Amino acid sequence: MNIINRELSWLSFNERVLQEALDPIVPLTERMRFLGIYSNNMDEFYRVRVANLKRLEHLKKQKIDGFNGNAEQLYQEIRKVVMKQQKQFENAFILIKDDFEKENIFMLNEIKVSNKQSIIIKDYFNQNLKHVIFPIILEKKNNFPRLRDYAIYLAVKIVESKNKIRFALIQIPSEYSRFFVLNEENRIDFILIDDIIRLQLKEIFSIFNPIEIMAYTFKFTRDAELDIDDDLSLSFFDKIEKSLKQRKKGDPVRFVYDSKMPSDLLKFLIKSLGINSTNNKIPGGRYHNFKDFMSFPDFNIKKFRYQPEPKQAHPLFLSEKSHIDIILEQDVLLHFPYQKFDHVVDLLREAALDPKVKDIKINIYRIAKNSDVMNALLACIFNGKEVTVVFELQARFDEENNLWWSNRLKEFGVNVIYGSPNLKIHSKLLQIRKIIDGKDQYVTFVGTGNFNEKTASIYSDLALLTSDREISLEVNKVFKLLENNLERYQFRNLLVSPFNTRRKLISYIDNEIANAKAKKSASIKIKINNITDIKIIEKLYYASQCGVKIQMIIRGICCMKPGVKGLSDNIEAISLVDRYLEHSRFFIFENNGQAIYIISSADLMQRNLDQRIEVGVVIKDIKIQAEIQRIFDFQWRGSIKARSILADMKNTYSKRDLPPFHAQGELYKSYILENKD
Repeated sequence: MNIINRELSWLSFNERVLQEALDPIVPLTERMRFLGIYSNNMDEFYRVRVANLKRLEHLKKQKIDGFNGNAEQLYQEIRKVVMKQQKQFENAFILIKDDFEKENIFMLNEIKVSNKQSIIIKDYFNQNLKHVIFPIILEKKNNFPRLRDYAIYLAVKIVESKNKIRFALIQIPSEYSRFFVLNEENRIDFILIDDIIRLQLKEIFSIFNPIEIMAYTFKFTRDAELDIDDDLSLSFFDKIEKSLKQRKKGDPVRFVYDSKMPSDLLKFLIKSLGINSTNNKIPGGRYHNFKDFMSFPDFNIKKFRYQPEPKQAHPLFLSEKSHIDIILEQDVLLHFPYQKFDHVVDLLREAALDPKVKDIKINIYRIAKNSDVMNALLACIFNGKEVTVVFELQARFDEENNLWWSNRLKEFGVNVIYGSPNLKIHSKLLQIRKIIDGKDQYVTFVGTGNFNEKTASIYSDLALLTSDREISLEVNKVFKLLENNLERYQFRNLLVSPFNTRRKLISYIDNEIANAKAKKSASIKIKINNITDIKIIEKLYYASQCGVKIQMIIRGICCMKPGVKGLSDNIEAISLVDRYLEHSRFFIFENNGQAIYIISSADLMQRNLDQRIEVGVVIKDIKIQAEIQRIFDFQWRGSIKARSILADMKNTYSKRDLPPFHAQGELYKSYILENKD
């Protein structure tokens, strides 16, 4: 079998995240935060991918790409991998705690606190937590409460007498940090809210006069698929709103619990939650919902965090000249998070004030909750501009935020358009139209990442800002097709899914194959998040067999098997997992010395090529081409954080006889030097 299963490859990617938590060169607080990222990733994996697999099992669909077995057998394999990683996770947690202890920072539990600390903690509990905790007594005659996916729960066993036992449930409040810090003269202690509550259990349940009381953490994960019904009386907006409510009632897909939980309490929970299969149960350690560890404290000690890297201004935007005027003169490439996302907000702010700007169009997939971009668009409306925002309401787990912002924008007169139920809009486009000397002039943005200032500070993405007329008119056509029921257009400078992206990429690969067969130099360089599309993989295999040299930087899922003799000898792939999440997508085709450079919002997945609106653009500017080449070269040299992607999915650090080179760190230094020149 020449394909790796998508789910197993994703688990391999998440193991690379776990490796960062085990890496001693990563600062201690950041290591703990990588445990949080790993946990958050795993939650989403179960809510989406495993839930989908369970539906396949229910439908008796047997064919599973990249796996020699049915859905149930793949689920068993996933469980095996997850259980193995769970042990790695718990080991990493212990090692990080040990390393903190070497720094005189200690994690307490309800048993380890001193009398003095107990008084401080009790005061904190009474002042802050007591009034937001509402225990629920669990009795067979009462309906079991509906649990939330993102919550942490304590299952409580209350022993009143030898023959009288009660069970109860406490949701750990999310309004407060999960970590309470106690500073001593020569040491720092911290305790989780979980254990603060455990300390107060007898007081919380004092009405029962318990002789023994104990609590065990568990978490519960539901299927997160949105079921959009065919009710013709409802708008698409209303259907999304309705299906979000239904998501909260999704089928259970995972139950993770403290392995020391008593059997009677465990059996009661499993029955009450409707967990029928033993495969859904995953025993673990004392603490769960480690996603909260993404906010683990640094105790005001600088060495526990990555050193600050202030975002750099783009050198062309250092002058007092307006952003719009600069872009009208030459193309600009922004590289986040090394360079400021503020430039995008500044561009919109200028558009709001410029009397010659008539309208602004943008398409939104994910935005920050307190979005500077959205507020800048409102400023455009207040200044008399016409603003059109195309919202994707099906951006998974961001649906509610998008619903809220779309309503707010409509209140102030923004023309809000929603995507269609069967075709997500994942492109990253912005266009500003000015009238200069009676003619339309466009400032156009085509990017690889979202208009989200929060994620732009940690996600590595590229954005082209251009006034090139051919590109701008084609982007304008994309907005027209979004506004006018997907009317088809011809595109020469853009790769637009689902219309021509697959065809154009195949043609570029075929061109390299033809050059290789003609004994000309032929190569392809690809940087993406995921590759799962079988037709593209097979085409790249054939290109490799014809002699095309292929280098790939793939952050996440890779269903391809690089470096297999006779199949993919000329394909080499690495993955970089580091301080910043590698999110940009771009392609470089050698083209017999006249290289073609493309940035895109699309990964090499069937959904991105055939089932979404995605936009890529061919880069014309020679300086920007050189910049993209430099970014790839830096990352390809990135020996410190690079893992080799191979058929065995072992995630070994790349051994390519390269000197130590930290790609992200060196890229950041290069942008600092660029501004000093």
